[in-house]
Amino acid sequence: MEQLLGAHTSIQGGVSAAVDLAEKLKFTAMQIFTKNNNQWKGKPLSDEEINSYKLKLKDSGIKFVVSHDSYLINLCAKDEEILQKSRDAFLDELTRCELLDIPFLNFHPGAHGGNGEDYGIKLIAESLNIVHSKTKNFKVKSMLEVTAGQGTALGYKFEHLANIIDLVEHKERMSVCIDTAHIFAAGYNIKDEKEYKKVINDFEKIVGLSRLNCFHINDSKKELGSRVDRHDHIGKGFIGVEGFRNIMNDKRLTHIPKILETPKGKEQLEDLENLSVLKSLIR
Repeated sequence: MEQLLGAHTSIQGGVSAAVDLAEKLKFTAMQIFTKNNNQWKGKPLSDEEINSYKLKLKDSGIKFVVSHDSYLINLCAKDEEILQKSRDAFLDELTRCELLDIPFLNFHPGAHGGNGEDYGIKLIAESLNIVHSKTKNFKVKSMLEVTAGQGTALGYKFEHLANIIDLVEHKERMSVCIDTAHIFAAGYNIKDEKEYKKVINDFEKIVGLSRLNCFHINDSKKELGSRVDRHDHIGKGFIGVEGFRNIMNDKRLTHIPKILETPKGKEQLEDLENLSVLKSLIR
């Protein structure tokens, strides 16, 4: 089975332009923003843009698309105004994904800002329940991402994700993404082969591999357990090629799309180099 591989792809020129670029780079999977990721509100998607995106995607070799939400969104924000803005923005992001037939909206769970992890987890689930209740017939799933645990960010333990999902009413709408740089920085040793097996087995027991629908494939500029989120090129960071060899050859993960979020220029040629390294590791 051929693995689905690609990268986060620029939407400069519109969401449909991302399909052109991903196709040019021969991606079979891609991640995009559906709006400016540093703004609360985005310009509404026109019918023309939606149709153009769908037609291009249908004629392309891209088999998997995920959207990443705005970095401003915090579903357990301490400030009530930010919390409300975050919920409204998340609702808008889900709506944009639904219009584009994008099946997953990836997001970082949130940062509790000093209110405590248990309180933050409950508030994230409450936010998701509110937004899901307003989008009852939507097909798009909310995809929780494992984090590095920087500051008061939640999601750096598999248990955090499991506890959020437990409190979400419509569990069928929940999905998970593992970011390799994040879990390594959070203290999960995916570099050592024996430890790697334990990490994946623990994830299966705590969250369930059936919920894992995407990998963000990034090396880490920071050490194991540093709790600092910094991405590096494949094999250039502290994870090294060993960790990615473990993932690329794990039969349980072959079908799961793997998407780069490594540093890149406008043409994204660095992505081709990183994908080449990943492919070379497949036995």
